[in-house]
Amino acid sequence: MANFTYEALNSSGKTQKGSVEAGSQEEAIQKIKAQGLYPSNIKEAKGAAKKADDGAVSAGDAAKSRPRKGRTGKVSTKVLTTFTRQLSTLQDAGLPLLRSLQILESQQKPGKLKSTLMGVTESVEGGSSLSEAMGGYPKAFNHLYVKMVAAGEVGGVLDIILQRLAEFMEKSERLKRRIKGAMVYPIVVVGIASIILTGIMVFIIPKFEEIFKDFGVSLPGLTMWLIGTSRWFAGSRPGMFPFQGAVTFFALLFIIPILYSFIRRTKPGKSAIDWCLLKLPIFGPLVRKTVIARFTRTLGTLVAAGVPILEAIKITKDTCGNAVFERALENVHNSIREGEGFAAPLRESKTCDGLVVNMIDVGEETGELDAMLMKIADNYDEEVDVAVASLVSLLEPLMVVFLGGFVGLIVVAMFLPLVKMIQSLQGG
Repeated sequence: MANFTYEALNSSGKTQKGSVEAGSQEEAIQKIKAQGLYPSNIKEAKGAAKKADDGAVSAGDAAKSRPRKGRTGKVSTKVLTTFTRQLSTLQDAGLPLLRSLQILESQQKPGKLKSTLMGVTESVEGGSSLSEAMGGYPKAFNHLYVKMVAAGEVGGVLDIILQRLAEFMEKSERLKRRIKGAMVYPIVVVGIASIILTGIMVFIIPKFEEIFKDFGVSLPGLTMWLIGTSRWFAGSRPGMFPFQGAVTFFALLFIIPILYSFIRRTKPGKSAIDWCLLKLPIFGPLVRKTVIARFTRTLGTLVAAGVPILEAIKITKDTCGNAVFERALENVHNSIREGEGFAAPLRESKTCDGLVVNMIDVGEETGELDAMLMKIADNYDEEVDVAVASLVSLLEPLMVVFLGGFVGLIVVAMFLPLVKMIQSLQGG
């Protein structure tokens, strides 16, 4: 019989140490589990034999079926939100954390979340806290998620924190859907219009050009410009391959987003793009309201969860998604670290309007900063809803005017030579 020292989790999730005598590591695990504990880090005492029974399953073999930390892919927000709410419900019902994770893992369909939960469950079973286990899978659980879970563990209110986290994720995802939904209409209209106008340039206008050549009529400047554009699209100029212009045009539609993404990955590029987005005449106010709603809700949720204010601001800065606001929050962080207030550096940055700054100032004075931040987020969510609805209603007539104007330009350019032809025939 060998003596094994162990660390295990009890039913409340706390670590408990001890020792047990057994003939093998497998037998030691069974004895520990019989005590209502979940064993981890089992080791033989010094001087004991290191070989396990032939029938025992080695830790290395078991680990082969588990995903390595950080190797799983990104989990969709919708799936992660559902998991968070389910875990909150199980914790509220009083189930041990490890048992809750095992239940949710078994319920998941094969995929990224199931693979991630396998690794998280193994880490928790091995003695890690839930936040530490989730921190090993940053593609599934971001910095904000891990920090809120850690705050819930420290405060003993993990079920409440998970519920708040689920609500936060649902509202954030709802806001993203509104923005994306508002962009679907103009993107579809512009895409279809581009195909139609390309067809006109490549196939229709060259027919008119042949007619004009046969009649030998002098062409006005507008018509000459349109014919030149048509030749570029069709690739009929010397040295061009067929449809070179059209291919170039549609290639640019794919290259520009890729180039935008590449530039945004650099720090100077991200700063310049984010600053320009806030200065746009129509979309700028919408972007600003969206970022304000996001950062106030994130910060309010973290503060309400018990995360220290400096750590909460740091997390919010990393997740707000706009370089201009990141700099403003960095100044706020430095100000609070030096013993000053929240509102003054935010007011100096001029990123938020006076209402936001004043409400934050009042929240600081009354000790209800989290509640005030959540009120600001709710208010700006409503303003974003109104702004998106107004933008959609404004885009529809703008698209009609733009497309109608372009088609009208083509019609006028093609009919001006016809009018000259008719006049010359009447004069003859």
